[in-house]
Amino acid sequence: MGAPGTYVLVVNLHDDTTLSIGRLGAFVFAAGHYCYVGSALGPGGLTARLARHLSRAKRPHWHIDYLLQRAVVVEIWSRCLTERLECSWTGSLLRLRGARPAVTGFGSSDCRCLTHLVYLHETSALTSLRRHLRHLGAARWRSIQPPCPPKTGESQ
Repeated sequence: MGAPGTYVLVVNLHDDTTLSIGRLGAFVFAAGHYCYVGSALGPGGLTARLARHLSRAKRPHWHIDYLLQRAVVVEIWSRCLTERLECSWTGSLLRLRGARPAVTGFGSSDCRCLTHLVYLHETSALTSLRRHLRHLGAARWRSIQPPCPPKTGESQ
């Protein structure tokens, strides 16, 4: 069984895209980097949850699944522990220079947070993000080599 923990998926969206996010509705996502903060405290822990997020063949279940139909995972950061930290990590990431909430209610339907999805337009903000995640005790889980970006209008 995999260890439980909290994680951050750093994803890149190459083009402005309108996506329907389950019951939340349709939203325009600007091109840039997004940080999705989640936890994996159940069976399988981080290993199972992150493997699911990286899988292309899945039925959308969580809000992030809809975004991952178009966005590319470029980095994963995690910390193994049984404490739920996604709310505090999201709040901390939102204080980074140039960070802003992406979609109200995204990934936060089971808490009082505004969102668990943070938008970073500037690529230079990734250096601050990495430094900040290390400060929070997160370790780089895996470096992901992004595949070729999908062509505009191409279904996945």
